Amino acid sequence: MSEAATKRRLLVVEDDAGLARQLRWAYDDYEVTVAPDREAAITALRAEAPDVVTLDLGLPPDPDGVTEGFAVLGEILRLKPDTKVIVASGHGERASALRAIDAGAWDFYQKPIDIDALGLIVARAFHVHALEAENRRLADAAAAVPLAGDLVTAAPEMLKVARTIERVAPADVSVLLLGASGTGKEVLARRLHAASRRSGKSFVAINCAAIPDTLLEAELFGHEKGAFTGAVKATEGKIELAHGGTLFLDEIGDVPLPLQVKLLRFLQERVIERIGGRRAISVDTRIVAATHRDVAAMVAEGSFREDLWYRLAEIVVRLPSLAERSGDAVLLARHFLARLAPVLNPAVTALAPDAAAAIEAWTWPGNVRELENRVKRAIIMADGRAITAADLELADPAGTDPLNLREVRDAADRRAVQSALTRAEGNVSAAARLLGISRPTLYDLMKAHALG
Repeated sequence: MSEAATKRRLLVVEDDAGLARQLRWAYDDYEVTVAPDREAAITALRAEAPDVVTLDLGLPPDPDGVTEGFAVLGEILRLKPDTKVIVASGHGERASALRAIDAGAWDFYQKPIDIDALGLIVARAFHVHALEAENRRLADAAAAVPLAGDLVTAAPEMLKVARTIERVAPADVSVLLLGASGTGKEVLARRLHAASRRSGKSFVAINCAAIPDTLLEAELFGHEKGAFTGAVKATEGKIELAHGGTLFLDEIGDVPLPLQVKLLRFLQERVIERIGGRRAISVDTRIVAATHRDVAAMVAEGSFREDLWYRLAEIVVRLPSLAERSGDAVLLARHFLARLAPVLNPAVTALAPDAAAAIEAWTWPGNVRELENRVKRAIIMADGRAITAADLELADPAGTDPLNLREVRDAADRRAVQSALTRAEGNVSAAARLLGISRPTLYDLMKAHALG
């Protein structure tokens, strides 16, 4: 691929030929197209599909006004809404620049032009455009993965898990789901069942930690009439009830050792005996187990049978915590809001900006379950149309200061530069390539953010 083909496209809409040449020379890192009027600008937009446009509002036939410039802006945003348009603002024209921002322009620059300052604005525009394009790609990937049950995600970490589940589902093997409490292990187990050949049969779930050891065996294996006091009739256990379908054993790490032996026999021979019975009952049940505990460590210390571990862990799937799922916290919060608000408080319809910021900043030790509980409480307690950080009982990470878009952009730029330098092990040229900017531009960003 040629260098020109790999360069990002910048459209400069400027009727001053001298200034246009200066801008073209200044942006040799980009594939620059210059357009002196509306017709040329729209033609270039259709042909080149630039990600970023710099636009002088004073264009012929109205070079001293802004009518033509606003017409160009409107047409650009209509034809390619994701384009980042940066408008020119001459002395005394700040009101027009702000009006352009309100109409959909991304930013503005002051005339006479400071090439270095405009270069930073253009570089940030390309960076933000790339981030938004990646977010759209991830959202499209999420939509392409058939979702089952309540699995809601656009995070690549969780989409990878979902694809693993889809691939494993048709194979009749035991699956072990590992993850912290509240990460959605049962949701994934139900998804696996729904995508398997057993989907027409029962999905039966049991939480092994929630049932006393003395009752767990009867819950799993059932019992015959008279097997113990109170056993007035024969009762099928969960394993039998899931015949032909899937049995989800949540918190398998809490099963006592004596019962582990009986579970192992079932997994090896696919037969059970009810408590008090002597008849072997054949059962065709697929086992999906889950735990938040470190079962490998339990095996090493002797509190969990190694042979049972290998039977359960034919396929092991590790679930990321909510904090590890990029962007999913706000996505899930909106999902819970849409699902719960119509029942709990129909007046609540949105997340306030401080709530979204607080959700993104929180570490979510209780994972998805904690998030759902906080959203539920916030819906009930909210006074207005939108849930606030206070309703969620989360601190607003931005404090009491008003949201400042330039500060947010600067913070995003700083994080991106730090990340690129870390990945490139301090090599500025390599970091610049990762960011898609020139070395001088990266040096300017590093200087602006005191990064070396």
